[in-house]
Amino acid sequence: MNIHESAENYLEAILALGERGPVRSIDVAQYLNFSKPSVSRAMSLLREGGFVVVDEGGFLGLTAEGLEIAQRIYERHLLLTRWLIHLGVSEDVAAQDACRIEHDLSVESFDALREHINRDLGIE
Repeated sequence: MNIHESAENYLEAILALGERGPVRSIDVAQYLNFSKPSVSRAMSLLREGGFVVVDEGGFLGLTAEGLEIAQRIYERHLLLTRWLIHLGVSEDVAAQDACRIEHDLSVESFDALREHINRDLGIE
């Protein structure tokens, strides 16, 4: 399913933050440097779309569909960031550029890049 870049960013943030522990909307707001009302509205839309669930304690979780999208974007982000750093780009710039690139690549192009990057970095 195609969703907007902003929704992908929210899903990716929930996944990344979830690796550290339970995730609340305020955590997403701080992580993305967005206002709490903006994140609350986005979470409402993502819940309605079937990508996010909220438990009784207010903690966010990803549905199977939300998780699939988040994992795809997060994999792209991590791989592209690592590659750009390997090429000599500073960590901050690499992460920012990876965030821009990760949303616009086709599956075909990313698969080819992943194969090339993994070979270049000696990862198989």
